[in-house]
Amino acid sequence: MSGAPREAMEYDVVIVGAGPAGLSAAIRLKQLAAETGKDVTVCVLEKGSEVGAHILSGAVIDPIGINELIPDWKEKGAPIDTPVTDDRFLYLGPAGSLRVPNFIMPPLMSNHGNYIVSLGNLCRWLAKQAEELGVEIYPGFAAAEVLYDEQGAVKGVATGDMGIGRDGKPKSGFTRGMELHGKYTLIGEGVRGSLAKQLLARFKLQEGRDPQKFGIGIKELWQLPPDKHKRGLVVHTMGWPLSDKTGGGSFMYHWGEDLVSIGFVVHLNYTNPYLSPFDEFQRFKTHPSIRTFLEGGKRIAYGARAITEGGFQSVPKLTFPGGALIGCSAGFVNLPRIKGSHNAMKSGMMAAEAAFEAIHAGRAQDELTAYTEAYEHSHVYKDLKRVRNVKPFWSRLGTVLGVGFGGLDMWINQLFGFSPFGTLKHGKPDYATLKPARESKPIAYPKPDGVLTFDKLSSVFLSNTNHEEDQPIHLTLKDPSIPIAKNLPEYDEPAQRYCPAAVYEVVRDATGGNPRFVINAQNCVHCKTCDIKDPAQNINWVTPEGGGGPNYPNM
Repeated sequence: MSGAPREAMEYDVVIVGAGPAGLSAAIRLKQLAAETGKDVTVCVLEKGSEVGAHILSGAVIDPIGINELIPDWKEKGAPIDTPVTDDRFLYLGPAGSLRVPNFIMPPLMSNHGNYIVSLGNLCRWLAKQAEELGVEIYPGFAAAEVLYDEQGAVKGVATGDMGIGRDGKPKSGFTRGMELHGKYTLIGEGVRGSLAKQLLARFKLQEGRDPQKFGIGIKELWQLPPDKHKRGLVVHTMGWPLSDKTGGGSFMYHWGEDLVSIGFVVHLNYTNPYLSPFDEFQRFKTHPSIRTFLEGGKRIAYGARAITEGGFQSVPKLTFPGGALIGCSAGFVNLPRIKGSHNAMKSGMMAAEAAFEAIHAGRAQDELTAYTEAYEHSHVYKDLKRVRNVKPFWSRLGTVLGVGFGGLDMWINQLFGFSPFGTLKHGKPDYATLKPARESKPIAYPKPDGVLTFDKLSSVFLSNTNHEEDQPIHLTLKDPSIPIAKNLPEYDEPAQRYCPAAVYEVVRDATGGNPRFVINAQNCVHCKTCDIKDPAQNINWVTPEGGGGPNYPNM
């Protein structure tokens, strides 16, 4: 059906993704229109069934972004109402913990002045602000294709066709996708977006930069008994259950009415193919310092999402003819602070200002170089530059030594404005770090108890994930033979463990032979870990039908 004509809609700016970056860009464009009396038409596409459905973050936010975008956010009722009141940092051993004194932490690591939020709810609120300003937002429509003009510049995107069966043929309710044309297209799909991936390759935007680095963040939302809830408490940990050589850590944020967001991050440059980030998280919750908070509580939501960790060295070229990358599509997360929303918002605002200026100078489909210049003079650039060596130190030296050197480097940056180490490199991309299974030790994970620890399938159920069953599988294999012929003998097919949603299985017959690779695509929570970590780079995540995937409440 790809040859059938599609209807097209024309806008000044087309934005892909209703996350903090995309919504901030849309709001800023309309604010500039109101300030100058010059109109600008803006539309935002969102693949989730509603705005916020696919948003997953810790989240403790630095209010610098929202303060600049909507200074009167408090009066307007933004869902930002739990200030951080207690900030703790623990190093965990197998049975005990050591609290790191706050005074030895670099000042930028302090969370006082920040707020614990549901980023999904904040995005829902931002979408209302955008719509009141005249932005058109289309949830349930996945941008599936980049459109180019005769010169090769981006001229917009097309949404995916709806109502195609598993066999690739149209079903009775088939609807052709729409084309959305813009003078500029801003890509804010989040981490490892499928369109951003194509644009990075086509326009060589990563050239001269370090490879992007990633982590997998797995999160649960719990309702606690009132006596266990400490509203405003923030706890971060490192150490157990991860080995010193495996980067990662946890967060626990008490907020709202007896809610706690608890999550675990594993850096995706880990080496042992037997490691399961999901099961490490479940194990972590059994630590005495953690279980004491959760006992008597009830798990009410679950989700997972990849996180960009490359920071300063890995930020790609931000612009291409006809548009720009914003937010986590570019990778503005400050790794040691585990924060990126404030930088995502600012990136959207800077791209919006550059696009608005260009449109009213009569330009279209060229490069928004003013966005790059603004970034290089912004607090985002400064924020990332001063922590740029934390991840490389951690990767090279392990948790204890690496984080120690990273802390020293942050202090020197804080006090003297430079680093004696220069800018360290990240080395290999994350898919290239696994050791062969024969050189690695299998990990025996305890069985879940269904009270504190859980299995993947009951967790996926709590993510409200749903995909139309009869549609093409959106987890595509470049070569279907590789999982069994190559990944299984070499790495014991790590997809069955790194996926936090039980999407990938190796199934054998009654004799334990004839292994088959099974993809349970309906379980996919859109975390993108498979696209990042598959050692053969054989899995390519493409957008399923719009509206498919998780539906996260309060995440």
